[in-house]
Amino acid sequence: MNTPHHAPADRMRRQRPLGSGFGAAGTADDVLAGVDLTGRTALVTGGASGLGLEATRALARAGARVLVAVRRPAAAETALRAALPAAPHGAVTVHALDLADPAAIRDFADGFLATGRALDLLIANAGVMACPETRTDAGWELHFAVNHLGHHALVNRLRPALNPSGARIVAVASAGHFLSDIRWHDPHFRTGYDRWLAYAQSKTANALFALHLDTLGADDGLRAYSVHPGSILTPLQRHVPRDEQIAQGWMDADGTPAAGFKSPAQGAATAVWAATSPLLADHGGVYCQDCDIAGPATTDDMLVGGVKPWAADPESAARLWDLSARLTGLDAFA
Repeated sequence: MNTPHHAPADRMRRQRPLGSGFGAAGTADDVLAGVDLTGRTALVTGGASGLGLEATRALARAGARVLVAVRRPAAAETALRAALPAAPHGAVTVHALDLADPAAIRDFADGFLATGRALDLLIANAGVMACPETRTDAGWELHFAVNHLGHHALVNRLRPALNPSGARIVAVASAGHFLSDIRWHDPHFRTGYDRWLAYAQSKTANALFALHLDTLGADDGLRAYSVHPGSILTPLQRHVPRDEQIAQGWMDADGTPAAGFKSPAQGAATAVWAATSPLLADHGGVYCQDCDIAGPATTDDMLVGGVKPWAADPESAARLWDLSARLTGLDAFA
């Protein structure tokens, strides 16, 4: 693990809770109570399972037109019919998107741009966690490729569609960022693989991506945020054996989540809040948790949370953006 950079004091001072009125127990429906998203278009990657499904359901109930971008469209259609049986025709649509495949990202973006519609909200939710060592066709480590580089490419390709009247991008990060800064010397783990550090690096990358995207896009009406959804048991843990989850203290032998874990509806709340709350209008680039801006991390306890300095460092954010632009060949904000 690299030695963390220390963010300038002014950046960490921006990481101050606002007193949103919500908290860890709030759900996605709670934060959208009374909010009318009619006429707004939202995109949720991985929006048919876990937190993504809850975000999709809440946004659609509030009136948004929601595009769900997933690797397995047929399974997504089935899940969404069950979750939103009364949704009006066309309110939620499913689209194929593999974030590990640059050509698939291009095809999805080109298809959306061809509609001429503006995109108001994008929740970069899809991801992988603790998977076996896997590389894309480009040789990129899979966590870094899917969780970060794929979303970097997607946002850059969709830039012409981002609503200049106030588009928001929300990157779903994690307290997993506590475990690793960006491994500048070896971001693709070519000299040794650790599945948890690979995941952690990608979550730091999510936070830094949102930080620099907000810097680049603010003058054009774009705001970006990263969020820690909390600890939740979802299909994201598919690569973590049940015995290991019990040993980690995530659940008991009966499968009951540990104290402090959230339901998926609670876990989706912070992303939905960041995508819609007027309280954040003048606070772009911040890292959020429990439906508020997170404070600086004061312990190494991920359940307590907060943001570590290396995930809020604007110099690292700019450096990561440059690296990502070189790898993907995409920098629509230059």
